[in-house]
Amino acid sequence: MYESFFAKTDGDPYCAAQGVWGDTKANFTSVLKCTNSAGQRTRKCNSNKQWEDEVSGCVNSDLYNVLQNAIISDTGLGALHKNAETIFSNLNNVTQNSVRINTFANVNASVDVLSTMSGKLVRLVKVVDNVTTTKNFLASSSNLLDGSLGNSWDNPDPESNKSLAEKYLQSVEDLIAISNISNDSDQKNIHIDTCSGDACTNTVFNAEVIVRSSGNGTVKTAGFKYLQDYLPNTTEAFTINSIVVSTTTQRGEENLEITLKFPLLTARRRHVSLQCVSWNYNQSKWTDEGCVWGGASKPDECTCNHLTSFAILMSRYPIEIPYMTEITYAGLSASVVSLVISLLIELIVWSKVVKTNTLHLRHTAHVNISLCLLVADCCFLASSQPEIISEIWCRIAALLKHFCYLAMFFWMLSLSTMLLHQAVFLFHKVGKKTYLRFSLILGYVCPFLIVFITFLTNNGGAQDAYFSLETCWLVYSGLLKGTIYTFILPVGIIVFINLFAMIVVIMKLLEHRSREKSHEKEIQAAKTVLRSVILLTPIFGLPWIFGFATFIMDLTAGAVTLAVNYAFVVLNAFQGLFILLTTCLGDRMTREALLNSFRKKAPPTISESSTKLETTTKKS
Repeated sequence: MYESFFAKTDGDPYCAAQGVWGDTKANFTSVLKCTNSAGQRTRKCNSNKQWEDEVSGCVNSDLYNVLQNAIISDTGLGALHKNAETIFSNLNNVTQNSVRINTFANVNASVDVLSTMSGKLVRLVKVVDNVTTTKNFLASSSNLLDGSLGNSWDNPDPESNKSLAEKYLQSVEDLIAISNISNDSDQKNIHIDTCSGDACTNTVFNAEVIVRSSGNGTVKTAGFKYLQDYLPNTTEAFTINSIVVSTTTQRGEENLEITLKFPLLTARRRHVSLQCVSWNYNQSKWTDEGCVWGGASKPDECTCNHLTSFAILMSRYPIEIPYMTEITYAGLSASVVSLVISLLIELIVWSKVVKTNTLHLRHTAHVNISLCLLVADCCFLASSQPEIISEIWCRIAALLKHFCYLAMFFWMLSLSTMLLHQAVFLFHKVGKKTYLRFSLILGYVCPFLIVFITFLTNNGGAQDAYFSLETCWLVYSGLLKGTIYTFILPVGIIVFINLFAMIVVIMKLLEHRSREKSHEKEIQAAKTVLRSVILLTPIFGLPWIFGFATFIMDLTAGAVTLAVNYAFVVLNAFQGLFILLTTCLGDRMTREALLNSFRKKAPPTISESSTKLETTTKKS
């Protein structure tokens, strides 16, 4: 009858009847003894008159006997250290077969044995010299960390304020501190290393612990496999990312300096911070008090000033730069509006300012540069929040930005090379068609080939090969690694050529100052183009120097990295505005032509009409 009662599900009439017969506001729990094992099974009928899941407290009979012997180990027959040898030997035999103890009740009972014995041995024996005792307690502790027992560590009682893993860690840590550890003490899931001296190094599971202090004595370090998965994660923003390493010492804990180098379980992503933590037994949580992370340059290193159990936590989210999104939106919006205005101004003044081949080149390049930057900025705005757009749109945005930004720089190269040609060949005239043909090939065909080849050679534009889904931009994989260099290297070469061209042209202009003025118009036009090149080179080149730095630098490095990121965003986002102010409104010829156009279109005032009438009367 009892078995069938426990097999019934929610809404069982017996549970409902108990709610009617008894206190309807009170919960009650039914209890049954375990079959062929110690302990009991319980099932709760809640205030909604429904059965909750059964909780089994059934413990393997042999394990239960070991626990009972541990409880009376200091009150029954025999010395405590002798009883400890027998108890740990039996515990090792029971826990070797993980199938026999693959429940929370069994793992809990095993940990109770460790906890009970550690409390008695620390209080009464002080030092465990028996090698067999040490070997068996370490073997038993290792057995409990077997991977097949992962689900058995979950406490079915959510009201328990102390986790099973914490109880296990404290017990084993205390036993290790009082035990005589030999060099062959390593187990499958627990590694222990010892050292002595003013500065000594222990290594467990490839985790290195360096202890420096002014005292002497043995330093013991233990590494626990899988235990990091069972200790409660007490922070929402971080996840544990290393094994748990415990260090104890017989020397005084004053003036300690501990350096820990952990192999990370998961590789740290860029801009993701780590936190060096130790387990606080009083508060039952991880705390970073007394520990400092090594930073982006030493991501697997921690420095602490106390002893306990250590681990590394990794943030779930990358660091966010304050107001970066707002600055980006404001800058790109201003740039888009400015570029549209620049193109309208070019349309208005074109016929009035384009009077030489050199000026034709300058304004043609300016229009194409503005168009390329306008498209790139629109793509930048569209992909500014990569997490809300699909992978295909992110790939398209990265492709268009790659092409348009490159085309923008190649049109600058067209400006400087044609200017250099005129300076070297004494401003010989070149036809407009030649200018246009050369500029179109250099301005659009060259960047197209670079983008096309890069796209094909990176798995057809695959994610994390050609572009990053996190940024919708090219991939940086390290020094001279990643598709970002198909942008950085051409830009660097173009900026260098522009600087060389500026120097040569300036020298040539100084050389021709004393000569006849037959080429005065061409010289003035060349100066205007030179001015554009001088202004555009820093406008386009400087932001991408900062941009390259942002790929190399990690946001976890501190204030300098934040300053570089702000500089890149501000300079890059407001490029369109800078173009409008410098090469459009800042150009005297363009400004005068624009003002004249507005004057002609404006209706004459009363005074202007009176003046014209008086002039006409006098003439007549």
